[in-house]
Amino acid sequence: MISREPTIERLATARALLLEPFGLDESHLTRALAHIRAHRVDDADLYFQYTRSEGWSLEEGIVKTGSFSIDQGVGVRAVSGEKTAFAYSDDISEASLLDAARAVRSISSAGKAGRAKVALRKVARSRALYPALDPIATLGSTEKVRLLERAERAARARDPRVAQVMAGLASEYDVVLIARADGTLAADVRPLVRLSISVIAEHKGRREIGSAGGGGRFGLAWFSDEQITQYVNEAVDAALVNLESRPAPAGEMTVVLGPGWPGVLLHEAVGHGLEGDFNRKGSSAFTGRIGERVAARGVTVLDDGTMPDRRGSLNVDDEGHPTQRNVLIEDGILKGYMQDALNARLMGVPRTGNGRRESYAYAPMPRMTNTYMLAGDKDPREIVASIRRGLYATNFGGGQVDITSGKFVFSASQAWWVENGKPLYPVKGATLVGSGPDALKKIRMIGNDLQLDSGVGTCGKEGQSVPVGVGMPTLRIDALTVGGTA
Repeated sequence: MISREPTIERLATARALLLEPFGLDESHLTRALAHIRAHRVDDADLYFQYTRSEGWSLEEGIVKTGSFSIDQGVGVRAVSGEKTAFAYSDDISEASLLDAARAVRSISSAGKAGRAKVALRKVARSRALYPALDPIATLGSTEKVRLLERAERAARARDPRVAQVMAGLASEYDVVLIARADGTLAADVRPLVRLSISVIAEHKGRREIGSAGGGGRFGLAWFSDEQITQYVNEAVDAALVNLESRPAPAGEMTVVLGPGWPGVLLHEAVGHGLEGDFNRKGSSAFTGRIGERVAARGVTVLDDGTMPDRRGSLNVDDEGHPTQRNVLIEDGILKGYMQDALNARLMGVPRTGNGRRESYAYAPMPRMTNTYMLAGDKDPREIVASIRRGLYATNFGGGQVDITSGKFVFSASQAWWVENGKPLYPVKGATLVGSGPDALKKIRMIGNDLQLDSGVGTCGKEGQSVPVGVGMPTLRIDALTVGGTA
């Protein structure tokens, strides 16, 4: 079998799913873009999408839900200055496409003629960060249920205190085709899978929950017996630790964050404030601070959409531009923001490949991909041992941040109280309160143990949710406020 170059292969898949069944080809796309460009607009694009999703959930040994859905449609956008006109339809047809094109071009005056001729001659740069496969088809329905049953049996066998097990398996096959007014044609085939396991442990009338899981842009065969066992052990261990937890203390104290998923605090408290739209509008705590010191020495933060198989990675962003490895903060100095096409143009800076949207029914905006802090040189055991009295938090639940002030509130789902360098007991109900820019400056020790999360992150912004990744090494932050229950 002769394989085609990845970009050509993806374009062929997108045409077969999104154009040919509806009697469309590139000539219809150029016609729609020309209709928009008949008025003077700064930018325009068409975003076709086909998404097939499947989900299974198991509880008490019984498959409680099984779902399957198909969604498809096209979003049409025109941009003039700071204004955006957007229309979408789940009817992919020439008539719907032209109707949407006529609607969005009204953002600009008809009396100002634009460059109406459009030719789709430029194909987005080739890249293959993940396989162009349909993950739903990589396992049969029976095998998917058996996978969840194996997880449940393993959790119950691990400890007699496990009273309840919930397991879920989700798969998504996403194909997009993007045509831009500058003549660029791009396509992507995006697999995405996730396995989640939650257990409830009970002892002497007390019940606590623990969760684990992961995934990425690959097939379901990735969830081997060894991988399932790892998730089960993490979930059960978390529940059993929480059974022994005591009320968390409150006050200002030293806080050490574990590696990996605790990077969600970095994502929320710092990452959103570095997105281009907030900074263009002057509503971020980081606005106008390029070149200034915004963090302690040694703090380097990146957003990287080019990491193979990662949940937040994309071959091209949702505007058809290649994703990039963007250095946001380097050794404490602010270097740049994450940009989509609109905000980059208005700010006079290059695009960074961060234009993202939840689906064809939404306009794109600057969003994170995989956001993480680089490792330092400290042994994580040395960092924990440096705590005289404080908190060691290794996992987090939900959180909130105010972009303008940078203030955040996060709940720790797993944490220990530490005295004289020794973790004494797990605590429950610890809430971290602070300011992102302030917390960055209070980082005193950075571990050599950078970890990325296991592939579970979903980020919300202005009503849109997209898959993302986070990561960080072990960190010591001085004088952080902890709200507790003690």
